[in-house]
Amino acid sequence: MTTDNCTIFIVDDDEAVRDSLRWLLEANGYQVQAFESGEQFLESYDSSIVSVLIADVRMPGMTGLELQEELIKRNAPLPIVFITGHGDVPMAVSTMKKGAVDFLEKPFNEADLREVIAHMVLQAQDKASIAEQQKNHQALLARLTSREQQVLGRIVAGRLNKQIADDLNISIKTVEAHRANIMEKLEVTTVADLMKVALAK
Repeated sequence: MTTDNCTIFIVDDDEAVRDSLRWLLEANGYQVQAFESGEQFLESYDSSIVSVLIADVRMPGMTGLELQEELIKRNAPLPIVFITGHGDVPMAVSTMKKGAVDFLEKPFNEADLREVIAHMVLQAQDKASIAEQQKNHQALLARLTSREQQVLGRIVAGRLNKQIADDLNISIKTVEAHRANIMEKLEVTTVADLMKVALAK
């Protein structure tokens, strides 16, 4: 696992906690940015950066839970772990159901935190890799003409060349030509690879 392409964001109103977390994480090779409030974090947050978030639950202004809600609204991909000195089971369950990776009570065990962060970084990198692949697939699909998109849709649905020809009122040879163009434009050589690109969401 590499740490150089993932940023750890810390959001905590306690300066001592921010400093100790930053020191611990930077000592383990992570890039770290710290913020004293959820509002401050959201102002500078860039969803294109591969990142993970460590957030305090109880803060003046926007709470950690409200910050989580806002990130969910924005479809932000970053994994979240909450830290708190006031943890309780219902709150932990609520944050986990909404996608938080973990919930650590202060004072937290440094080894536990390191393990959680390592897991979160892997998760963030996996998500970024999948998103990049989907973006590439969408760019390839955008090359197709509307007719090629119609043919592709029927290939994906399992229709044979003759059936596609009948559906679109074109010759089988024309269908074959469209298929060849589609394969070339999508940069694939097998139907299996074609399906992977076509089904990219």
